[in-house]
Amino acid sequence: MLPWPSPQDELDRAAKVANWLPSGLRCALPENTEGDLQNLALAGHSRGGYIAFALALGLADVALEVNFSALIGVDPVAGSSKNGQLKPKILHDESCSFNISIPVAIIGTGLGNTSVIPCAPDGVSHTEMFNECRPPCSHFVTTDYGHMDVLDDNIGLDGWAARTMCKGSGRGFRRDLMRKTVGGIFVAFLEAIFKGNYKEYNNILQNPKYFAPAKLDPVQNKSEGSSCSSLSAMSMPAFAS
Repeated sequence: MLPWPSPQDELDRAAKVANWLPSGLRCALPENTEGDLQNLALAGHSRGGYIAFALALGLADVALEVNFSALIGVDPVAGSSKNGQLKPKILHDESCSFNISIPVAIIGTGLGNTSVIPCAPDGVSHTEMFNECRPPCSHFVTTDYGHMDVLDDNIGLDGWAARTMCKGSGRGFRRDLMRKTVGGIFVAFLEAIFKGNYKEYNNILQNPKYFAPAKLDPVQNKSEGSSCSSLSAMSMPAFAS
């Protein structure tokens, strides 16, 4: 059995894949489909979310040859605890410390930190990453769902084993509603950033009870132009339209 790659190895591989896009993406796309590398988003779930943030922070040992325009983290996890962070370390317990200038959306889970061995522990997950992001950045928490609930139901033996370890939604909560919510946030966020259509994204920010299939609480936003020193943990104004 091959050893797991280190976080730095994963980060460097991600940078190499990003650098491959200008020369290799066209060959991998269906006929008559063009990729738009001027509108390139970076996203990841769990440890992949950590890798996405680390890549955006410029921590790869491989120099990036492309520019990202947006970043999305889905229940990102940067380690097992504050004292057990993955390396390279990205969290410094300091508000707005991330040197990331692109818009960010973070989607966390309400149950990710509740199992005996939490899959998204407090101190190294979505709340801390939102705290350390500079504006513009939004934060959504799928209150009734856990770390693995965003994945497809049929995720194989390894996925099933991981799901049994991570506390997830209880009886009466459909995982497909979480997936629809996460997908809707993805689409609305990218529509806002890439096309300037902020209507649907602001609808979710301002009235999640009406526009999201799954419960979102809290929903927070750091608007562009806001001073970090003036931001609180309360809900904040929507993105400018």
